[in-house]
Amino acid sequence: MGHLHNGTWTTGPIDTTSTGGAFERSAAQFRNWITPDGTAGAQGRDGFAAESGRYHLYVSYACPWAHRTLIFRQLKDLADHISVSVVHPDMLDRGWTFRTNDHGATGDDLYGSGFAYEIYTRADPEYSGRVTVPILWDKTRNTIVSNESSEIIRMFNSAFDDITGNHDDYWPEQMRDGIEKVNARIYDTLNNGVYKSGFASTQEAYDAAVQPLFDTLDWLEARLSENRYLMGDRITEADWRLFPTLIRFDPVYHLHFKCNRRRIVDYPALWAYTRELYQWPGVAQTVNLQHIVRHYHYSHESINPHRIVPINPVLDYDEPHGRDQRGAA
Repeated sequence: MGHLHNGTWTTGPIDTTSTGGAFERSAAQFRNWITPDGTAGAQGRDGFAAESGRYHLYVSYACPWAHRTLIFRQLKDLADHISVSVVHPDMLDRGWTFRTNDHGATGDDLYGSGFAYEIYTRADPEYSGRVTVPILWDKTRNTIVSNESSEIIRMFNSAFDDITGNHDDYWPEQMRDGIEKVNARIYDTLNNGVYKSGFASTQEAYDAAVQPLFDTLDWLEARLSENRYLMGDRITEADWRLFPTLIRFDPVYHLHFKCNRRRIVDYPALWAYTRELYQWPGVAQTVNLQHIVRHYHYSHESINPHRIVPINPVLDYDEPHGRDQRGAA
């Protein structure tokens, strides 16, 4: 893991010593919004109007936060309007790289950069902070719109509707309070909980993270045994924020991050639900398990110093999921 500080790249393991061995995630620093007419959004500057071909997305197939944005790009018919570059799965001493030799990496289609940090310094030569994906880039203003995935998916949910004609709404106003409550628990204990478990550097920090993680999986299993989706019979943002964690759980988090009390395949409702979302039109093409498995096991030297990539279980996400309108698996 690395940071840019005054234009200098620094490397080192994730620092958990100052927090009792607990992993803490840094906040995103670019927080502008694309809106239909370019007016300012929830925060940030104005001037980012929804236009076909203007914006570019930098992602890793391995990163669950970037995966959210790829899913919404598919769900909202934005593939013809927002272009994409994919980094290489190996994130080593200089962070995400645009090497192109395997695993679906495309290189930097806009500028031919060697590393993702060059995108940050192109936007701000004095940038200091973590270099993360996704990065939503504005080709017109030559800057980063946002590197906060939870806000990028909300832009994609509605800002381009008049351009695409796709008015599907995964963030319906009347359900927002309920969605936020579900999102909050899932993010803290599961989306981020797998990282808090995997990167814990003390037994106490690991124990404090892994128990709430499985409490939440048990809660989700019960919820999805009675409901088709997290919020009932309508699929929402909450489901698509959960899916990237579920699809990575058995191939990566169960072993690599020591989240090994149970697997997703051991939860009948959750396993059926995961397969249903995977089979949603356009979603399977956002999943690159080879890229995912390679990244985690090869890049995290503090966890896997010999960089041995395991053979992993064979999972059939195309298997019929057996979920009906009552939500039962």
